Amino acid sequence: MTTDFADFAATQEARKTIQENIVKHCNTLCDALVDNFKSRNHGKIGRHNAPVYKFYIESGRKYHKIIMETDSGSRSVHAFVDKKTGEVYKAASYKAPAKIVRYRLLEIASREECFSRADWAGGYLYIR
Repeated sequence: MTTDFADFAATQEARKTIQENIVKHCNTLCDALVDNFKSRNHGKIGRHNAPVYKFYIESGRKYHKIIMETDSGSRSVHAFVDKKTGEVYKAASYKAPAKIVRYRLLEIASREECFSRADWAGGYLYIR
């Protein structure tokens, strides 16, 4: 079976759209984590040297890292998201994800559960 250029171009465009959706969902996850942090720590942020966290994406070769950074500059990896499949993993270390998939951002039900359970401390990434 041979594929012509039109087929290749069509699949290339579909892969690009999927990857853009994964980045969009990663940004939504970062926003959900910030909102959760603010709602859990209302009134305490900035007082008594309590850290203020921000969440953002750093892209690597295979994964998007969801980075959690304090206002003092300390950083840790909150989660990993596979760039091709949208699978969310708990971080095993700064450089590697845990083995088990926690959520799938391309599946609506799994994505909605991820966003609704998102917790800045990472409790939603543990297996129940």
